[in-house]
Amino acid sequence: MKTVVCPYCGFGCKLLIGEERRRVKPYPGEPNRGKLCPKGLYALEFVFSKDRLKRPLKRVGSAMVPISWGVALEEIANRLLEIRELYGPDAVAFIASSKISNEENYLLQKIARLFGTNNIDNCARLCHEASVHALKLAVGTGAQTNPYEDLERFGVVLIWGYNPAETHPVVMDYLLRAKRKGAKIIVVDVRETRTMAFADHRLILKPGTDIVLANAMANVIIREELYDEEFVKTRTSGFSEVKMGVMKYTPEYAEKVTGVPAETIREVAREFALAGSGAIMWGMGLTQHVSGVENVLAVINLALLLGYIGEKGGLYPMRGQNNVQGAAYMGALSEFLPGYVPLTDERFRKRVASLWGVEDLPTERGLYLTELWEAIENGDVRALYIVGENPAVSEANFARVREALRKLDLLVVQDIFMTRTARYAHYVLPASAFCEKSGSYMNSERRIQWSHRVCQPLGDSKPDWEILTALGRALGLPGFDYRSVEEITAEYFKLFPELEDRSVEELKTGEGIFLPRKRLHTWEFATPDGRARLIAVERISPWEEPDGEFPFVLTTVRLISHYNTGEMTLRSPSLLRLMGEPRVLINRSDAERLGIHDGDWVEIETRRGKIRMRAKLGGVPEGLVAVPFHFKANRLTSEALNKAGTPEFKFSAAKLRKLRSGRPTPDTRR
Repeated sequence: MKTVVCPYCGFGCKLLIGEERRRVKPYPGEPNRGKLCPKGLYALEFVFSKDRLKRPLKRVGSAMVPISWGVALEEIANRLLEIRELYGPDAVAFIASSKISNEENYLLQKIARLFGTNNIDNCARLCHEASVHALKLAVGTGAQTNPYEDLERFGVVLIWGYNPAETHPVVMDYLLRAKRKGAKIIVVDVRETRTMAFADHRLILKPGTDIVLANAMANVIIREELYDEEFVKTRTSGFSEVKMGVMKYTPEYAEKVTGVPAETIREVAREFALAGSGAIMWGMGLTQHVSGVENVLAVINLALLLGYIGEKGGLYPMRGQNNVQGAAYMGALSEFLPGYVPLTDERFRKRVASLWGVEDLPTERGLYLTELWEAIENGDVRALYIVGENPAVSEANFARVREALRKLDLLVVQDIFMTRTARYAHYVLPASAFCEKSGSYMNSERRIQWSHRVCQPLGDSKPDWEILTALGRALGLPGFDYRSVEEITAEYFKLFPELEDRSVEELKTGEGIFLPRKRLHTWEFATPDGRARLIAVERISPWEEPDGEFPFVLTTVRLISHYNTGEMTLRSPSLLRLMGEPRVLINRSDAERLGIHDGDWVEIETRRGKIRMRAKLGGVPEGLVAVPFHFKANRLTSEALNKAGTPEFKFSAAKLRKLRSGRPTPDTRR
C-alpha cells in the first residue's frame, strides 16, 4: 500500500491506499496515528465521480467545446502575452490553490513573477492571513510554532474561535489525551460547539468582542502578577505599553461588553496562568473580522506574558485546507516570496531570481485575492488564471465576484470539476486528482509530507505540475524543462537553508520534514532583535452593526461532513448519507418571537442579498444566527477587509423572516 496525503483539512492525515484503490486505511504513524475522520475515510469517492473533467474545453459562444492540450495552451499563452503587451504584466493575475501540492504552487508563483507581476495569491487570504501578519509582527514567523504532539504535555489548552471536533476531528485525539493527563481545556466561542462538550471551561462571548475578553484576561494576569517576569524581561519588548493598554479592560467592564461574567474571566485567567505551560489554538472565529489581526495579537499577548512558547507552550493557528500552509510557504502570496520572505528583501529576492535564471523580480506588492474583484471592475485586471479554487462561491458577497468574472477578457480555470467559477471561463483545463499524481504537502504544523500516486489520471486530465510546466514553456519563461515532479521538489529545497542538505528520497521514506524545525522560538524569536513583541491593541468595532432593520448578527460555521464549497464532498455518496440538510441555527427565544418552528423555511437577508434555508433551533445565543458557509452563505457576507485583506465573514447584520413554504435558494448565475 502507498501513503497519500488526505485532500481535505490542514491536519495532514496520511492515508494508506492499495492497488484496488477504492479502499482507504489510516496511516499508523504521525501525524494521524491510525485515526481518520469521515472525509478522510471516503476521500477516494469524489475522484471517481462521473462529473470529473476529462479533456480541455474552450468557450465558443455559449457552449464549451473540447480542444486539444496543444491548442489550448498555445491559445492561452498567446492571449496572456497579448494582454501583457497591451496593458502591462499587472493586468494579469493568478490564483493558486490550497489543495494542490507544494511543487504546483511553487510553479504557479514562479510563472507569475517571471511573467512580471506579483498578482499571485491563494485562499490563505480568506482564512489565516490575519494570523500570518500578527505572528510575524509578534514573533517573527507567520506559522504554527509547535507540533501537534506537544499538545499532550501542556497543562492547559485555550481554544478560541475554533471548533476542532468538526473542523479537525483527528486533533481531538491529541486534546483528549492531554485532558486524560490532567490538562485543562478552555473553549471560547460565540456559540455552543461540539468541542465544548469536552471543555472544563466554556465561555460564550458576544460576536466581535474577542479583544475585550483577551485584554481582560491580560488585565487579571498583570494585576495579580501571574505573568512570567523573567521571560517578559529577557525575551520580550512592549510590556509597559500592554500593561497600560489593558488597565481599563477590567473583568467588570469586559462583562458588560462580552457577556462573560467577571468572575468567570478571573477564574479562567488564573487557571490559564497557573498551569505552567499551555497552548493557544484558534481558527477563523478570530481571523475573519475587520479586527482579525488585532484579535490574534491580543491572544498572542496572553501566551507571551506567560512564556508559553517553545518548550513551555505553543501558538496554533489551525489551517483549514490540506495545503494552505504549503501554498503560503511556497510563495503563493502577493506580498511574500517563498518562506514568507518579504518582496523587499533584496538579498533573498536576487537569490530567487538567480535560481530562476533572471536578474531580478518585481518588487511591488501584488493584489490580494480579495482586492482582485474591484481591480477587474475598474479594468485594471483583464486576465485571471485560477488553479483549484472556486471564488464564485467562496468569496464574500459572491454576487459581485460573479459579475467581475463576466467582465474578464480571459478567464482560465484549471480544476477537476466544472465548478461554479469554471462556468464563467473561456478555457477549462482538466487537472488530475490528489491520488493521480505525486508531490509534497505541508500541514498546519509545518510538516512536509510526500504523497504518492496510486492510479493513472482520469481521461486526458494531467497533474497540475505538468500543465504549469507546459504553460511556462508556452509563455517563453526560463527554467520550465522539468521532467519529473521530484525535480521541482529539489528546486524549492534550494531556497530553504534547512532543506538544502535534505533529499527527496528522505522525504518520501520518512514521516515528514519540519520546516524550518519542529519547534520554533525555543531560544530566540525570528525578529530583528531576537525578542518577541507584546503589542497593545484596542477593540475595533465590526464594519456594520445590527440595527432596527437588520437586528441579528449573522456568522458562518463549518460542518464535519462538508468541505469548502462542496465540490468534493457533494460528490461522495458516503458523505452525502452522513450530511443531512444544512440548516440555519436560530436561538429558541428569537424563533418563538418570530413564530419559527424547527424545520420551518426561513429567509435570511443582509444588505447584500438573501437566501432561504430550513431552521434548526438552539445552539446559538439570542441575537445570533449561524449559517454553514459551504454553499450559499457568502451571498450574504460582508467584503469589508482587515489589515491582512481577509473579509469579515463572521459578522454581518441580518434579518429573518418565516416563509409559509419554501425550497433551497437556487444557485443562479448572479
